[in-house]
Amino acid sequence: MNKETEQKETGAVTGIYQEFEHWSVNTGGKTIHAKRMPGFFRTVKNYTQSLWLLFFLGPYLRWNGKQAILFDIEHRQFHFFNLTVLPQDIWMLSLLLLLLAMGLFAITSVASRVWCGYFCFQTAWTDWFTWIEEKTEGKPTARRKLDAAPWSLEKFRKKVIKHFLWMVIALLTGISFSIWFVDAFDYWNKLLHFQLPLVGWVVLIMFFLGTYILAGFMREQVCMWLCPYARIQGVMTDSQTILPTYDFNRGEPRGKMHRKAAEGSLAQGDCIDCYQCVQVCPTGVDIRDGQQLGCITCGLCLDACDSIMDKVGKLHGLIRYASLDELEGKPAKKMYQHPRTLVYIGIILIAFGVIVYGLTHLGSMTLKVIPERQPLFVSLSDGSIQNKYTFKVLNKTDKDLFVTVTAEGGVKDQVILGAEKPLLTHHGRGTSFTIFVKARRENIKREVTPIEFRVQSVEDPLIAAEYKTRFNGPKP
Repeated sequence: MNKETEQKETGAVTGIYQEFEHWSVNTGGKTIHAKRMPGFFRTVKNYTQSLWLLFFLGPYLRWNGKQAILFDIEHRQFHFFNLTVLPQDIWMLSLLLLLLAMGLFAITSVASRVWCGYFCFQTAWTDWFTWIEEKTEGKPTARRKLDAAPWSLEKFRKKVIKHFLWMVIALLTGISFSIWFVDAFDYWNKLLHFQLPLVGWVVLIMFFLGTYILAGFMREQVCMWLCPYARIQGVMTDSQTILPTYDFNRGEPRGKMHRKAAEGSLAQGDCIDCYQCVQVCPTGVDIRDGQQLGCITCGLCLDACDSIMDKVGKLHGLIRYASLDELEGKPAKKMYQHPRTLVYIGIILIAFGVIVYGLTHLGSMTLKVIPERQPLFVSLSDGSIQNKYTFKVLNKTDKDLFVTVTAEGGVKDQVILGAEKPLLTHHGRGTSFTIFVKARRENIKREVTPIEFRVQSVEDPLIAAEYKTRFNGPKP
């Protein structure tokens, strides 16, 4: 049997040979048309990417007649259902960002770039755009031929449909981003009547163009050359990190299926050099060449390789999630044996606990009382002692409230001046007013007497706040 006949017979058995003899990472000189192949990791990827539907649908959720989740930058408020977070509580946002960063670092140290492969917005939007491309222009081979073909009516029709659908998604992306910061229905009304403010048009156009260009044209180039996370991942992983790896001990020497190999007279590994792992890779890397910058840990090459192993009657796992130490036969450490990961987890738990505490103790109103320091007290003509206080009341509700001022502790028979009538506090911001406390000199038993002020809403007594301070007087 000659070589040509042998290759044809092998191709008939596997049905997977392609024209590729060499493959290298694309640096932007050509478009990668990755093959879409069903499998476990493709299914997982579809489910995780579907979580981004919350980005599109979340702003339309209503709560008590208002948008449930709203980052109201104009009024410096963050509304989350019944909860309103004001700039004074920005420390919780800092902790949330810390929690997310540490979570990302911990995941990377354990399982490499799974965020990039399954959750990243760039990966998700690119995958949706390439899915549309496949539906309008065909499989990878057909798309490459179409790109190389001269312009015709059919080519123009396919390109127009594809780019139109891309632009629809890009436009919806820009709109969906914007309506997280303004009321969704009000935004649509202004958009349809071309009444958006200048900043609204700028944001919409920027996100439209950014989505259209980054997901439609740059694709994997964003992951390899623009994304800072891709650059720093090398310092977050080590030989114990689990990532897609090619079992070179089992796969080498690779080569096309050969009858002599099947008979045992030719030394050959399990890799039949079919290039399926390369063809399904969205960034075009060859996982058999080792871990590379372009690998986003999506696991699609595992699906491709396992499907080929099924066809040639060999075990799964030639390409699998494993650590480099595992491939070299070294004992693999458990997650809890990674000191770096434990540090990340510790920071995450602390940040999460503080955030939960902050949210549960946020309250609808806060009070800060600043006693006058120059002078600490004033002696009045009737012989009584008076202290001056500046009250700062932060009303976190969505409506103005009248509050009463009372005090516990302090001096016997003390009198509160300046709050004989309920005081108005404005919603969503702080309100300041001055309060005086007067007491007879003979009732003052010490220089510093603890006193606790309480402000309470007239409309809703459950909305209240307290603050402990002191009443200053002369030496007894």
